[in-house]
Amino acid sequence: MKIRRFCALFFSLLIALNLSLPVLAAEGEAVEPDPTPVPEEEQPFRVAAKAALLIDPVTEEILYEQDAHERLYPASVTKILTCLLTLEAIKDGKLTLDTVLTASESAISAVPPDGSNVGIKPGEELTVEELLYCIMLSSANEGCNILAEAIDGSITAFVERMNQKAKDLGCEDSHFCNTNGLPDANHYTTAWDLWLITKEARTYPDFMPLVGTIYHEVPATNLSEPRQLYTTNYLISSYKTSYYLYQGAEGIKTGSTSAAGFCLVASATRGDRSLLSVVLGAERVVSPEITLTYSFIETAKLFDLGFDGFDRKILLGADELVGEVDVELSQQQNTVKVHPAQEVERLLPVDMDPIQDVDRIITYTAKSVEAPVTKGQIMGKITLCTEDTVYAEVDLLADEDVSLSRLLVFRRDLIEFLHKPILWIALGGTASLIVLILILRAILKVRRRQQNRRPPANWGKGNSGYRGRRR
Repeated sequence: MKIRRFCALFFSLLIALNLSLPVLAAEGEAVEPDPTPVPEEEQPFRVAAKAALLIDPVTEEILYEQDAHERLYPASVTKILTCLLTLEAIKDGKLTLDTVLTASESAISAVPPDGSNVGIKPGEELTVEELLYCIMLSSANEGCNILAEAIDGSITAFVERMNQKAKDLGCEDSHFCNTNGLPDANHYTTAWDLWLITKEARTYPDFMPLVGTIYHEVPATNLSEPRQLYTTNYLISSYKTSYYLYQGAEGIKTGSTSAAGFCLVASATRGDRSLLSVVLGAERVVSPEITLTYSFIETAKLFDLGFDGFDRKILLGADELVGEVDVELSQQQNTVKVHPAQEVERLLPVDMDPIQDVDRIITYTAKSVEAPVTKGQIMGKITLCTEDTVYAEVDLLADEDVSLSRLLVFRRDLIEFLHKPILWIALGGTASLIVLILILRAILKVRRRQQNRRPPANWGKGNSGYRGRRR
């Protein structure tokens, strides 16, 4: 009896223990730590700024775009447009680099004294070239106004020219209220529009040497000792810090205000490749250990992405035979092969296969063409694309000549002629007319026979020839 009770108790405890295991496991899961965070290299790339753009300035291929059409305050990168219009005025003969300009009271008083300036005084004389160095290296606000008055007579007229020039360049989301980027609610642009402005500025030979200068000394003027100018672009200069130096960086322009944040338009070259970036609305983080300006950090990150993460690859060879089109009216052959009009080479992510990962969509002008076909004749188009990017659209050309067969042309023309409705209508009408004529002739023939068989009216009365009684 005791043995039975012991066994019953033992098995009861065993069952209870088995039933409790799932509960213990569930409680154990509840206190498990959070899942392992996604490694940084697997997270989507994003720039720590309000907007960013990375582009190949030679091919104009966009490598990265982040809110590039969002309207934002540009701060002193506005001066790229001011510099562009000055170089344009020099090209048009209004000024030369050696033209000496005198600073007016209105040009100096139009900017706050605590803003970015080089201390130019009313009545001070500087050349156009020295003023360009002042605005593009040290971001001199007053220098922009001096140039504006020299070019258009007033700051207001020059600002109108700025807006017109931006419109002419295709800038659809820009409006400028001053020459230098001082805060104004109606003074805005986009990363994309800044690319368009910078692209135009880069066409002037003097622009890149100017904006790539690290140090320049302005000679003494009538009211000032020599000025030492250092670029504010720390990607190319170690004047204040070497933390941001980037190998291959070429400069262009910085800008910052409390409303705009920290902005930078920059360029860099590595080997035979060049990149241009725009970063708007980055932050500056200040700590006891270090102050970090993220416009430089994020620009360097963009350049690394472009140089290390992309490679130039051939998507389509000019001699590739990508399809064929049916050919009619030729005894030589009934198809002609087609090839692209040109080779297509693009910057692609290094892990992207140009054959496997890029779709080829072929659209022919027609399902078939009639001979003769001339070598190089356009037969359609091929589009190279992914779900979100169109890399190229290229004409497809006939790979060879295809001759015309006169016999097949005659046969085609005859068949087409025989299939014309008007022909059958005419034939039907002619046949009906012939039948009608035959019927009428038959009727007339019958009537003539009947008339020939009918006796004369005086038939049986004799033929006495009586003419009356003789006397």
